[in-house]
Amino acid sequence: MSEVSALAEADISFLKPYLPPAIGLREPQHDRKDDSQSAEQPPPPTHQDESQSAQDRPFVTLTYASSLDGMISLSPGLRTTLSGPGTKSMTHYLRLHHDAILIGVGTAIPDDPSLNCRYPGASLETQPRPVIVDPQKRFHVRGSKVAQLAAQGEGKVPWLLHVGNGGGDAGTDEAACERIYIDVGRDTSAPSVIAWPLILKALKQNGIDSVMIEGGATIISTLLCMPDLVDSVIVTVAPTWLGQGGVSIAPAATVVGEERINSATLEQTAWRQFGADAVLCGRSQVAV
Repeated sequence: MSEVSALAEADISFLKPYLPPAIGLREPQHDRKDDSQSAEQPPPPTHQDESQSAQDRPFVTLTYASSLDGMISLSPGLRTTLSGPGTKSMTHYLRLHHDAILIGVGTAIPDDPSLNCRYPGASLETQPRPVIVDPQKRFHVRGSKVAQLAAQGEGKVPWLLHVGNGGGDAGTDEAACERIYIDVGRDTSAPSVIAWPLILKALKQNGIDSVMIEGGATIISTLLCMPDLVDSVIVTVAPTWLGQGGVSIAPAATVVGEERINSATLEQTAWRQFGADAVLCGRSQVAV
C-alpha cells in the first residue's frame, strides 16, 4: 500500500472552491506541506443552493481518473491504476471532506475497494461512510476489505442500498454492514435500477450531507447527463493511452430535434498539475 502524503497549501486552495461547504471543520491543521509557488486561483463557484441542508439531496461530487483516450480501465472488471502519487493523495483529501463515498456494485465486486481515507490526520470520526449501490444484493460484504477495515476501526461500517422494503430480510452479513432499502414504487420494469433522485434522497434522510461518487463508468456517465443532481466534477487525466477495448466514460448521446448536441458540459473550470497528472475541476452546466 503506497504512502498518502499531505497536499501542498496551493493544491488545497485549488480544490477548496469545488468541495462541500464548511470543509474547514474537517481540515487537519498539521502535516501540511508549505508551497512557495504562487498559483492563480479560480473564482469561487456559485453553489446552486446556499442552503444546502434545505435540499433533499446531499452535495454531490463526481470524481474519476481517465487516460488521454478517455478510458478508466483496460477492460471491464479489470482494476487499472491511473493516478500517480500526487493525485492519489488528492483523492484521499477529497474523501476526508465528504460524508460518504459511493460506488456501484459492478465496481465493488471486481475491485473489492477499501473505501476509506488514509489522508494524514484522518480519524475514525472523519472517515467517510462507504456506500455501495447494490439493488439486488449481489455484493458479499463479509470478508470484503471495506468490512475488514470497519472491524479494525480504520473505516466506517458500509451501507448497502437495495431495492425493496427489507421485509423478511435475514442474513449472516448484518453485523458487517447496514442495509438501506429504497422503495422504487410499482415500476418493476427495471428491478436492478434505483433512480438517482431516490438514492440521493435516501442518503440525505440518513444524515449524509455530502457524497463523493467514484464509479463505475455507468454511474459516472449517467450522472454527467443529470447536471441538476451534481455539484462538482473533479477529473484526473493521466499521461497515458489505454487503447481500444477499454472502459470509457461516455454520456448517452443527446439529440434535440434532429440535431445532436453535446451531452454534458462543465463551467467555472480550473486546471492544475499534480505530479505527472492534470486535474480538471468544474461545475456541471445546467440547461436554462
